[in-house]
Amino acid sequence: MTVAKQAPSPDLMDQLLADYQKPEDLLGEHGLLKQLTKAVVERALQAEMAAHLGPWQT
Repeated sequence: MTVAKQAPSPDLMDQLLADYQKPEDLLGEHGLLKQLTKAVVERALQAEMAAHLGPWQT
């Protein structure tokens, strides 16, 4: 089941793009897109581990 998510606020977008100067800042090896993707995957993995380990989590 897919749940509709709220879009990021304009203020958050402004903060994320504050240092944007060139396309590499978004799409490059250390760009914003790669950083956001990494953060989302790590958060999802943490949630999966928490659900899997349940009360035995430290």
